[in-house]
Amino acid sequence: MKQTTLKIASIMILALSFMSFTILNDVKVDVSKSEVIWKGYKVTGQHEGTITLKEGTLMFDGETLTGGNFVMDMTSINTTDLEGDYKAKLDGHLKSADFFGVEAHPEAVLEFIKVNGSGKTYYVTANLTIKGKTNEVKFPLLMTENGASAELKIDRSKYDVRYGSTSFFDNLKDKAIYDEFDLNVNLVF
Repeated sequence: MKQTTLKIASIMILALSFMSFTILNDVKVDVSKSEVIWKGYKVTGQHEGTITLKEGTLMFDGETLTGGNFVMDMTSINTTDLEGDYKAKLDGHLKSADFFGVEAHPEAVLEFIKVNGSGKTYYVTANLTIKGKTNEVKFPLLMTENGASAELKIDRSKYDVRYGSTSFFDNLKDKAIYDEFDLNVNLVF
């Protein structure tokens, strides 16, 4: 009996020792201080603005990044390079079914599926869902002491965002809007 108790105690101590070396922790992103800046390009120029991050979490094993989940509030799409009627018109158009259809699809979701790297630089493969369509995206993520940053190139045609796209329409000439747009993300936690 003493020997069985001793074996059980040894196994418990060994199990607890292994657990102490694996510290899993989730870090909530401070959405009030974090920012998502979008840039869209057309033949005759570009526009840029912001999208509010609704929630975000980075997952770590010790100090190594292992995952992440983010939700963007697509109803918050805001143009920052225009003012007045032009701004209101573009904001409304971006929220319409021609672009992101925010009434039917109020959120976009980014979920990490693979993370490689360590220290300050990671290479992330993630699923991005916009307008109910999910596609894989890859991007580098740079860590700082209290945050992270990433620059993503997104092909809007993969998410059925068709307006002004030469992938769907011919003869647009100078009315064409390029399929790729940028998301520049600065996270604070």
